[in-house]
Amino acid sequence: MKVADMHCDTIGEIYENRLLGNYYNLKENNFHVDISKLITGEYILQNFAMFINIKKHKNPYKTLQEMIAVYYEELEANREIINPVYSYEDIIRCEKENKIAALLTIEDAGALEGSLENLKTVYEQGVRLITLTWNYINGVGFPNFKLSVDTSGNTTEKTNFTIPNTEFGLTPFGIELVREMERLGIIVDVSHLSDAGFYDVLKYSKKPFVASHSNARTVTNVVRNLTDDMIKKLADKGGVTGINFCSDFVQTTPHIGSTFTYVEDLVKHIKHIKNVGGIDVLALGTDFDGIKSTLEIEDASKIKLLEQGLLKNGFTYDEVEKIFYKNIMRLYKELL
Repeated sequence: MKVADMHCDTIGEIYENRLLGNYYNLKENNFHVDISKLITGEYILQNFAMFINIKKHKNPYKTLQEMIAVYYEELEANREIINPVYSYEDIIRCEKENKIAALLTIEDAGALEGSLENLKTVYEQGVRLITLTWNYINGVGFPNFKLSVDTSGNTTEKTNFTIPNTEFGLTPFGIELVREMERLGIIVDVSHLSDAGFYDVLKYSKKPFVASHSNARTVTNVVRNLTDDMIKKLADKGGVTGINFCSDFVQTTPHIGSTFTYVEDLVKHIKHIKNVGGIDVLALGTDFDGIKSTLEIEDASKIKLLEQGLLKNGFTYDEVEKIFYKNIMRLYKELL
């Protein structure tokens, strides 16, 4: 079965390791994703996120440019197997040529450093999806978790993944950014964005948007997951959510001392999201190479374990195809 994945952090892993003097490449490595694993898993499309930790890197935009350079360097070195894509037609061309399509994305719009000119530049460089926030306030919006206010009345960042941030959403620049992203043809991604921010995107966007790597909050009560109302609203908008393999967002009952992600728990999330929003809102957003969990689906080459798990639990082959690639392809046909 064909596979399309909306989120992996593999290029960031390669980049960060090279800074430490450890040379890895995309063709073959010991990460979750490499070309050999993608071929074995029958991937037709992989989104490659350029994740920039805006607190770690002094010049986030400069770091972004360096990471994009690594992305294209790796694609060029493997051009007979994997190609960058910029439109739906490019994805179809790759499929016809039996090549893997690579789509460039950014995780944390703070890397744009508040500049619409930088947004236009990264669009020209091939970026077609941007995750608006990560775990920090970034001038665009606010993260999922509840924020505290210090004695001076300043908002401070406090990570608590069980209390949602329902107060702080998009900034005025964030609203402007969303509108410009849609004008250019860059998909808006609300994973990591606060609850208030989700509803701001719903209010100000004119096109479908995505939660590239988020699960169901009713099943696992962490704020990185979507509420049932969000799932319904996302489905009504024509968007999709990509199932995230991080154990913290997957485990439905506490497994003491375990960071293991089980296929059976992934299936529970998928069942719930289907029941709430319908089969057309489901996709894959594994978060491969961005998570430290021990995975039953060890890497991209083992993705068919999820196919088997779904088929054993009452999903039809057609439904699994929608989850694995057809829903993303439908959305990309509309937006790219």
